[in-house]
Amino acid sequence: MKSVKITVLERAFYPELADAYLTEGRSVGPCPLLNTGDTFIYRGSAEMPPGFCPWAWIDIYRGVSALSAGASMTPWNRQEGLQILCCTDGVRPVIFKIEACDA
Repeated sequence: MKSVKITVLERAFYPELADAYLTEGRSVGPCPLLNTGDTFIYRGSAEMPPGFCPWAWIDIYRGVSALSAGASMTPWNRQEGLQILCCTDGVRPVIFKIEACDA
């Protein structure tokens, strides 16, 4: 099994959707748990890296686990051992780069 590096690429926020659907509207802002540039290392055993968002972990774990086991994402991705995933929060999603590594 390989380790997997998880990097936060971007935090998006859709204030018009927040105003339309969330009780606190746009005041909630983008994800408060993760920041662009944050990195985490997954080392196996299905354990979420410390400090990672539990909801996002549920969303991306399948892809992280697959890369850890050696799955290939080509020809869909340009680089072997790399995948772009996101959490399922439609109002303030977080985009992740996950990369198989030897760390």
